[in-house]
Amino acid sequence: MEIGEKVKYWMNLSDEDMTVAKVLLDGKKFLYCGFMCHLAVEKILKAVIARGCADDDIPPKWHNLTKLAVHAGIFEMMSEEQQDFLEELNPLHIEARYPEYKSELASAMSKESCMELIAETEELLCWIKKRL
Repeated sequence: MEIGEKVKYWMNLSDEDMTVAKVLLDGKKFLYCGFMCHLAVEKILKAVIARGCADDDIPPKWHNLTKLAVHAGIFEMMSEEQQDFLEELNPLHIEARYPEYKSELASAMSKESCMELIAETEELLCWIKKRL
């Protein structure tokens, strides 16, 4: 796959994940809405990484957003608020999968918090896409 195709591939996945996050919000599946916001950011960061990879390379199979942003070379360009937001999203990936964390995370999620999460995620995605 050529570099441009890889970037487009990851960008499309990110856009699709944001669409799913909104559907989950409407369906009151708040924990999974947050999970999809994490995935959307993860995939747009992988688009940035793919832009700098050789044709046959793939982005790393990491899920830590801060680590991905550093690897993508854009972490230092981010505002402190954006960096903090990555750390806010990180637990929504791994912890959302395990029962011992799931109920605690779910109880902290509400329609209002997810609406804010989606808005912040879309803002960050827009900022990152401008760097592509």
